[in-house]
Amino acid sequence: MRGKVMRGCCRTFTFAPLTEKTNPGAAACHYEQLASILERKIRSGELPPGSRLPGEMLLAQERGVGSSTVRRALDILRERELVVTVRARGSFVVEELPDA
Repeated sequence: MRGKVMRGCCRTFTFAPLTEKTNPGAAACHYEQLASILERKIRSGELPPGSRLPGEMLLAQERGVGSSTVRRALDILRERELVVTVRARGSFVVEELPDA
């Protein structure tokens, strides 16, 4: 897929790195912190509806966490109906956000 433009619901392949960091000393687990960071970016419009989220491995490397932590954070976002995941394509922000 390298060098090709993906058509359909994916709007971009370039991802701005997440500047907010998880706090290892915080009471909340890393996956809860990551889910909160991504939810804020979705609700603020920084990650607009229909946009593709960075892949699990990229998020894990950026955040310095394991891929299982990223998966659990994405599970939380799916439960909150903020993202949908399409097998072999990635996770995408839903077109219509639910009320906070």
